[in-house]
Amino acid sequence: MVDQPPSDRPPSWDERATLLTMLDYTRRSAFAKCEGLAPELVGATPLTTSPLMSIGGVVNHLRWVEHSWIENRFVGGPDLGPWTREEPEKEFSDGAVAPIEETLAGYEEQIARTDAIIAGLDLDDRSRTPFRSGEAPTLRWVILHLVEENARHNGHLDILRETLDGTRGD
Repeated sequence: MVDQPPSDRPPSWDERATLLTMLDYTRRSAFAKCEGLAPELVGATPLTTSPLMSIGGVVNHLRWVEHSWIENRFVGGPDLGPWTREEPEKEFSDGAVAPIEETLAGYEEQIARTDAIIAGLDLDDRSRTPFRSGEAPTLRWVILHLVEENARHNGHLDILRETLDGTRGD
């Protein structure tokens, strides 16, 4: 997915273009942070207080969070995530043992599905699955939430990568 440096500049300055550009920017940043990663470091967890926090695990988490928010909650499709009642954060452990290329390919496929769904929706459309309060978030809120989720985890990827091999992120 990274063929040029990620850009946060939208093609136009309207709300939709800005939101989708920032979503794409945070996604592409995650891909960039995995470039040149040695295979033996994909599942490494150098943060002793976060035993599930690996580069592969974080990227796999980003993929499944996007599935959960868009395909499952927003449009009401089935939850296909790897998590179970016994292992609620299984996407982290799965990503830690899979080759990073496989994890990135799965994320890319998810991005394509998400983008196709979003293209047919209005920012004011409401999620089929409401919050516990009963209020259903708008697509606008869900996109902003994904941007926030991605940005926060990109920071984790920066810390992990610098700790593991000295590579510093943008």
